[in-house]
Amino acid sequence: MTVASGPKTISQLSSEYQGHPNQMGQWKRHLLDGDTQIFTNDVARRKREQDALELDLYEQIGRLRMELEWLKKSCPLRLRSNGA
Repeated sequence: MTVASGPKTISQLSSEYQGHPNQMGQWKRHLLDGDTQIFTNDVARRKREQDALELDLYEQIGRLRMELEWLKKSCPLRLRSNGA
């Protein structure tokens, strides 16, 4: 069942998938015109955003690991030098 050829109306599909009827209507027009580029661009954009987010998170993990190692090494030294 698709917007292009299924028994459900755009209104029914937008309600079922919580999408806006106007957007689904635009997608249907693009699909019927043979313009599937709209869907691949969205997928590619989401993939790029996901990759960028993963890169940022891995960088943050690396920084936090470095800070933790520094703290593990420096805290015992600081405690001994303060007489604790």
